[in-house]
Amino acid sequence: MYAGSAPQVTAAELGVLAITALGAAVIRAEPTTVAGVAYLEIELDGEPRPDVLGQLAGAHALFVREGQLLRPVPLARTERLDDDLLTIPKYPGRTNEQFTRVLLNVTLASTAWAGEMTQRRFTVLDPLAGRGTTLSWALALGHDAVGVEIERREVEAYAAFLTTWLRRKRLKHQIDLHPLRRSGTHVADLLEAQLSPDPAAYRSGDRQRLTLYAADTLATPDLLQNRTVDAVVTDAPYGVAHGSRAGVARDRSPAELLSLAVPRWTSVLRSGGAVGIAWNTHGLARGDLSAICADAGLEVCDAPPYLGFAHRVDAGIHRDILVARKP
Repeated sequence: MYAGSAPQVTAAELGVLAITALGAAVIRAEPTTVAGVAYLEIELDGEPRPDVLGQLAGAHALFVREGQLLRPVPLARTERLDDDLLTIPKYPGRTNEQFTRVLLNVTLASTAWAGEMTQRRFTVLDPLAGRGTTLSWALALGHDAVGVEIERREVEAYAAFLTTWLRRKRLKHQIDLHPLRRSGTHVADLLEAQLSPDPAAYRSGDRQRLTLYAADTLATPDLLQNRTVDAVVTDAPYGVAHGSRAGVARDRSPAELLSLAVPRWTSVLRSGGAVGIAWNTHGLARGDLSAICADAGLEVCDAPPYLGFAHRVDAGIHRDILVARKP
């Protein structure tokens, strides 16, 4: 993951978690090197919650400095599913799974239920789901996942991968891709899955649920009907060849797509929920995206840690994260 930017992004992620969930304030967070190995050195005011500290997407090990020595301490992890659910898929244009978890973490930490982010089962919507990286992270962390993706082939690819993965892991599950019809009209193709890493929980009906629609993101409110979600987490298209379908031509720029879509996504978001959007600032200025969110009735999070995620991906992509809450 954008190795040169990882310390900066992790420090910003930690800062967001510290606002509502960590239980300790961040005094300092800066890169350092010990015996040739790179670390992020942090100084906290207070006793952090180990389960929240263990949420950091880039955390691999945790040490406490004691003089010139590092003492390892347990790093609490809350993943319910094996990490190869995220690491196996490889395809062009795939967003790095570590960055996707950063985006998910800071969005959940910005909801009204941030203090429960390691215990609560959230319902997470990715309305531009692609081939399901955000959906897989939601499932891996014990949440329910809802997605909308206009390209049916992407939904089919994710369905095939998830079906094979669940079988190989011998997890109790149900999964099916089928047409969705309402009033006799085909409105979408629908991937539905139920699963649990605990066979007893599955038998009792305590199951995580995945719902993925092959449809236009602008139809999200109609697809979900009366269903609402706790968080909207999405990686917006980076180029001008993406967007929603207008007739038969997909010709909306990312800026136009977001201006049309954000109000619709907001309509299915519960009060107290949050929207997290990663996007390319070369195509849309932060101020303009903030205005889109504000016009949709959202409150943009602008505390300093939220402004620390911008980083260069390549010559054409300068990526940032914006998070906004629904009052």
